[in-house]
Amino acid sequence: MLRTAILSSLLASFATAACTLAALPPAIAAEKAVQAEKNPPGDIPDSQVFIDYSSKDGYTLKVPEGWARTDMPTGARFVDKLDGVVVTLSDTDVQPTVASVRTDYLPQMEKQERAVKIDGVKPVKLPAGNVIRIDYSSNSEPNQVTSKQVRLENQRYLYFRAGKLIALELYAPLGADNVDQWKLMSESFQWR
Repeated sequence: MLRTAILSSLLASFATAACTLAALPPAIAAEKAVQAEKNPPGDIPDSQVFIDYSSKDGYTLKVPEGWARTDMPTGARFVDKLDGVVVTLSDTDVQPTVASVRTDYLPQMEKQERAVKIDGVKPVKLPAGNVIRIDYSSNSEPNQVTSKQVRLENQRYLYFRAGKLIALELYAPLGADNVDQWKLMSESFQWR
């Protein structure tokens, strides 16, 4: 009974966090993975300047200066060409675990995103506390002009505190070298 209540709470939280994905047609779940680029664009330059982003929702993190920002009802999106950072907030009573993410979160993500391949789910210790990191690849949205898609690599971090769940997603073309920049952003996240 307790497990059912926990799962119901997590599903409701994940559904809220994925509200922007819910509008996608169900056919994308069956989409095939596109080939990765041989020389992928999308490396964030080592010289990239990062600035502090402070959200009205009670958190801060460093984001690349000059990237286009779109405010959303549940967070914000920062995009530059094929790279992106998406932050979404949802309410939940239960802190996610690796097991609950595998059981509840990943199946929803696989249905709602394009050609998802999960590479790993693990707990990590960051300055903001213990979080869950999901590593996966997916297809990009089709280009509005050419319909071309790019294979993306993604890292999604799930931060939890006091009934709030923040999902921080970092994405770039598969094979791009953004390890240091993604580390900087994920470690810069702080609750206020």
